[in-house]
Amino acid sequence: MTNIVLPVDFGDSTEKLISSAVKFAKEVNGRICLIHVAPADIGFAIGDMGFQYFPEVEQNEIKEELLQLNSLEQRILSEDLECEHLLKQGVPGDIILEYAKEKNAGYIVMGSHGRSGIYDVFVGSLTKELTRRSTIPVLVIPMH
Repeated sequence: MTNIVLPVDFGDSTEKLISSAVKFAKEVNGRICLIHVAPADIGFAIGDMGFQYFPEVEQNEIKEELLQLNSLEQRILSEDLECEHLLKQGVPGDIILEYAKEKNAGYIVMGSHGRSGIYDVFVGSLTKELTRRSTIPVLVIPMH
């Protein structure tokens, strides 16, 4: 069975990305390994006293993101596919590539939306980074 790493950000196009990844996984006899990479600085804020850390903000955000991951996992399992999920904090590109290597992934599936720059508008900065750095094939799904 082929492991397919599927990074998710819970954005507007997550449902379309999940649907496309499910279809692809069924075609290649795959199992989906969901991953969400949360920023390392979730609980930090800057104010009059400089940087401050609020652990309760970080804990609440992580709990919410885990609930969302659990929900996506259940959605995929309901399609008769194997699925697991992981939430980590840190630098997304590094963590996703590390996870793909750990899972001996056959593919990484990414969305094609971006936020800045003409290339990034069509592909996405994280997707662009992974296609450049990955030794594992990256399947890019158009999100528009």
